Amino acid sequence: MCGRFERHTPLSAFAEWLGIAPPDAVVPACYNIPPGTAVPVAVAGEDGPRLTMASWGFRPDDVDDPGAPQPINARAETVASSRYFARAFREARCLVPADGWYEWRAGPGGVRQPWHLDVGAPLMFAAVHVPGGHAGGALPGMAIITEPARGAARRIHPRMPVVLDPSCWRAWLDPALNARERIRAAVRPVPGEQLRLWPVSTRVNSPRNDDPGLIERDPSAGDG
Repeated sequence: MCGRFERHTPLSAFAEWLGIAPPDAVVPACYNIPPGTAVPVAVAGEDGPRLTMASWGFRPDDVDDPGAPQPINARAETVASSRYFARAFREARCLVPADGWYEWRAGPGGVRQPWHLDVGAPLMFAAVHVPGGHAGGALPGMAIITEPARGAARRIHPRMPVVLDPSCWRAWLDPALNARERIRAAVRPVPGEQLRLWPVSTRVNSPRNDDPGLIERDPSAGDG
């Protein structure tokens, strides 16, 4: 799964790589982003891709129950057929700018050791957002798509976010692609060999902590 991530590269850099206008407002870096947070996402606009904000947690706009689940992840294997996500997969795919993510693995004595994972460069998670947003001006919800873990990530957790290869970022957002087979033929994840990971401080366990030190290797943790 993906339950915490970080972004410290300026959004203007992601905008440049996508070939779009930079955001109007500066969204500061955050080294500890938990579910429920408002995060920048790239979506398909009327005149091409654009950056906007979404809330991390997804509930379809036709679900009126405020107590209904708001999953933060969607499984790549079922996102196209899921009652919750199928429409969003067809009509409202998005990209989540990031630099890395965190996973926890049980260690000696049951202590959960956090690890930072990345691909050695700024990245984009494949995601879906609520088509059309929510009534009342609330931010649309979004969910990050996950897949079976690959490469070094398999040491830590059985699943990982889908990190798209930069060559297909714009294809993922293309509204003309709305059939599952065409979408999956047009995009691919980064190679598993690019994945890197290292143990980090347990300070990341608390979302209140947010500083560059969170992504630094914790030498006391070893390499597992």
